Amino acid sequence: MKATARIRVAFPPWVTGGLLVNLATFTWATNMILGRWLRESIGPFTLSALRFALAVLCFGILLRARPPTERRPGPDLPLLLAMALTGVAFFAPTLYGGLRETTAVNATLINGLGPLITGLLAALLIREPFSLRQGIAALLGLIGVGIVISGGSPTRWGSLRGQRGDLMVLAALTLWGLYSVLGRRVMARRSALSATALSMALALPLLIPAALLEQRFLPLQGRPEVALAVLYIGISPTVLGFLAWNAGVRRLGPGGAMMFYNTLPLYGALLGHFLLREPLGLAHLIGGALILGAGLWAAASPPARAPRSERNDQMDYAS
Repeated sequence: MKATARIRVAFPPWVTGGLLVNLATFTWATNMILGRWLRESIGPFTLSALRFALAVLCFGILLRARPPTERRPGPDLPLLLAMALTGVAFFAPTLYGGLRETTAVNATLINGLGPLITGLLAALLIREPFSLRQGIAALLGLIGVGIVISGGSPTRWGSLRGQRGDLMVLAALTLWGLYSVLGRRVMARRSALSATALSMALALPLLIPAALLEQRFLPLQGRPEVALAVLYIGISPTVLGFLAWNAGVRRLGPGGAMMFYNTLPLYGALLGHFLLREPLGLAHLIGGALILGAGLWAAASPPARAPRSERNDQMDYAS
């Protein structure tokens, strides 16, 4: 018999890693687009409860192959409960609530400030290094957020009128920053998959009653397209995005992966403009450029050496 020759094409890690983290950021951008699109069809607590219930089912299947200690909170229960509150029970409804009152373009551009907020909170709470470059970048990013929120009008900088949705998105990013800092402590002892799955599961007893109560004021519109959108949100950005991001981090390292994180606001702004017909004006371009540039400049700085567990299995995103 003739032996069949097999040709294997090996791509460099930076190629496969770059594709994986871009897949992750793209799915997270679609979460914001759909969160905005669904604003009249489903309430923020209902969407959050359905999203994470689906995700917990998927993660539960993945965790079956892990050791029993990965499937139980154990001594990490207090930190996991704090993660459940900040990064799931409070974060998601705040984000979706903000998307009811601001555009997906604004929300995704503001989201570019997420890594810098996380870095600042990590410096304040767990004494992680925060360089002068990161401080300047955070200030530039904040100016960019101000330009996006104000629409470039100086007279709107001091007023909260018409900006509640943008401020809610900013609050959601701060909650996610707290979640990420807590996650770094937990992931020194367990995998990112375990920490994420358990924090989501622990948040469901809070989200489900809130969703049921919300039905009295914002009843779910059970159309087929709404069901498909919710199914997509529960699987693609929540599960697929998580797996793609962490696979990319393993190839690129956390610093290399964060260089690509700023594709999220880029994808979101473009999708919001072309799919939802949202305006993309000069203020968005200037403010977005400041946010993206600040994030890239900060990510390009030499990172402090992280513990092995965080370098190899790290989850740090806002979706």
